[in-house]
Amino acid sequence: MVARLQQCFVLGSLLGAIAWASFWWSRSPSVAVLSLIALTCTHTTILAVEFVASYRINGHDPISRARVPQCIRAWLAESWLAPRVFCWYQPFRSRAVHDHLPANGRRGVVLVHGFLCNRGFWTPWLRELRIDDRAFVAVDLEPVFGSIDHYAQTIDDAILRVTAATSLPPMLICHSMGGLAARAWLRDADPARVHRIVTIGTPHRGTWLARFGRTLNGRQMRVGGEWMQQIEGEHASTRRVPFTCWYTNCDNIVFPTSNATLPGADNRLADGCAHVEMAFDLGLRRATLALLDC
Repeated sequence: MVARLQQCFVLGSLLGAIAWASFWWSRSPSVAVLSLIALTCTHTTILAVEFVASYRINGHDPISRARVPQCIRAWLAESWLAPRVFCWYQPFRSRAVHDHLPANGRRGVVLVHGFLCNRGFWTPWLRELRIDDRAFVAVDLEPVFGSIDHYAQTIDDAILRVTAATSLPPMLICHSMGGLAARAWLRDADPARVHRIVTIGTPHRGTWLARFGRTLNGRQMRVGGEWMQQIEGEHASTRRVPFTCWYTNCDNIVFPTSNATLPGADNRLADGCAHVEMAFDLGLRRATLALLDC
């Protein structure tokens, strides 16, 4: 579903840009060029607004906020990376690396993406896991705008598949909203079925930005919202499984910064990384995969 939506967006935007530039080129080449530049810069402007909001809100957070040069570097990195993820990996490469389930007795992985994403988000991870001959299943969370609670069955099915292949409980690796989906699964699950849950930029206590969300799962991530209060009241469930929570002081989606941490968890700072960038940081990926053998 997400792949089709993003394919339509990318192709529609491309055709629209070509049509607009063609219309204006014979009349005013400068208008055609400036329009294309403006279109190209739209997403960077939106990201800039997010980073400014994050910087201001983080001024009241217990965790020290990033320096301005760090925020600028993270903004530039996210501006470069986000189009590759949302305009290439997810719409056109979501099935480029298929699930891999070798029966080699080595611990496997279940990968759970975040809001408005699909399994294509994990493409670099899937390639590395495949080279290492690790069993993995990367899920697609459907319905796209449904309740986070509904994703628990999808996660459960993936855990069953990896466990059946390896005879070992897998590790869950979750980005953003995917970490909340894993916690929703954990409510009624046997904690012994997973080795560890790793979250990357997950709004464990909600995010300020979700106040603008209009979808069901977007509203569920509001700070102080009913769903978030309920999951917050279930901290005992998170103590039944080892958690490693990656957070960043330059997160342009999940802020305040401390909302991406959990009490008693192995909370790790990805210093200066943006929200999507975190999952594509090589050091973070290698450190996370090293936990498979811990």
